Amino acid sequence: MHDFISPDNKHSALIIIDVQRDFALSGSNAEIPGTMQTVQYIQILVKACRNLGHPIIHVVRLYHQDGSNVDLCRREAMMNGKQMVIAGNVGAEIVDELKPSAATRLDSSLLLSGRLQHIGPMEWIMYKPRWGAFYRTPLEEHLRDLSVNTVIIAGCNFPNCPRTTIYEASERDYRIVLAQDATSQIYEKGLEELNSIGVSVMDTSKCIDWLGPQKY
Repeated sequence: MHDFISPDNKHSALIIIDVQRDFALSGSNAEIPGTMQTVQYIQILVKACRNLGHPIIHVVRLYHQDGSNVDLCRREAMMNGKQMVIAGNVGAEIVDELKPSAATRLDSSLLLSGRLQHIGPMEWIMYKPRWGAFYRTPLEEHLRDLSVNTVIIAGCNFPNCPRTTIYEASERDYRIVLAQDATSQIYEKGLEELNSIGVSVMDTSKCIDWLGPQKY
């Protein structure tokens, strides 16, 4: 019998969605509740993937001050003065806990041009213009170049960007792991739906076991 959906730990990449200061930090004006609580689990996944040499892609949103590149559902609010993940502002930065170095900063011009920012031996930042990480981005080509067939999804606000990214990955025949406790705003019906399309839902400890022995 063929197994088309079991994740492949030897050819996997970690994709971290929108864990940026404006979305994560308590009291920020675009805070997604529960996101900061997931960071401790994402840190564990990041450490394991760095240790094993697996690719890590931090996916971010970056908005122009005038709102011209903002999703239609948020554009009016932005044009009326709401501020979130503005390119060049500190609120758009990845939370410190997930950076490879305290000195790491987003290169907004590079990212908005559609290119990847290389921040570690197997670690990049990538801008996405809408919910899904594959939509009008170089992600699929990048993963293919790295011989990745399995994506581990973690990050901010499951109903929007992680969920959309999972369905896009499924459309492209990737094997998929959702790191449940490393993703904010999870809901039961969504998990049931993922199960029906062959997504492997794991908590972080199970995911670490699946990735295999760490190098010391």
